[in-house]
Amino acid sequence: MTEQTHVLFVEDDDVIREATQLTLERDGFAVTAMPDGLSGLEAFRARRPDIALLDVMVPGLDGVSLCRRIRDESTVPVIMLSARADSIDVVLGLEAGADDYVTKPFDAAVLVARIRAVLRRFGHAGGGRHDDRVAAASGGTLTFGALEIDTEGMEVRRAGEPVALTPTEMRLLLEFSTAPGTVLSRDRLLERVWDYGWGGDTRVVDVHVQRLRTKIGQDRIETVRGFGYKLKA
Repeated sequence: MTEQTHVLFVEDDDVIREATQLTLERDGFAVTAMPDGLSGLEAFRARRPDIALLDVMVPGLDGVSLCRRIRDESTVPVIMLSARADSIDVVLGLEAGADDYVTKPFDAAVLVARIRAVLRRFGHAGGGRHDDRVAAASGGTLTFGALEIDTEGMEVRRAGEPVALTPTEMRLLLEFSTAPGTVLSRDRLLERVWDYGWGGDTRVVDVHVQRLRTKIGQDRIETVRGFGYKLKA
């Protein structure tokens, strides 16, 4: 990396926090590590990191609440860390606006790979730049009923009103818009939107589809049971 990517890491376990910080720094990341949610929020506001790693169970302000606070202020990518693969933990984190999650205990190499996958989707600085697959979807304004997608300006309007999407939600919508009326499987969406070259947890897809529906209209994306989702043309 010619410019270090700045990671905010919020974790209350001293051993995990210090070991993970050392691992990330060895891989070329700059790391700000905080032991609780309130200090994590202060560090986020002061340093504006490129990506945030948030443990779900931290004192002061839990990871899910911290994710909501960050999402109120920024579209920076967020990965949740959870000691349990519990559905409630996973869904709450994703519904709060997280882009991905990793279950503890995690292999350091896997965590680094997931961080880099998220950063590839968002662009190095996490500021909403897009890769070639998203650029390929560019070409003007797409219209689906009351929904308008400006694929060049990366803006979305519903009935003329702007719709605020996170970069992951925008990528998901763009993937649907390249094949309106075509059923896209969860595995394809994981590969294309989340950059998973391997099988992943399809709950990530399901929660993001639901979040997207609340913003662009519940009836705009149709569930095709047993197969996936499709954007109504």
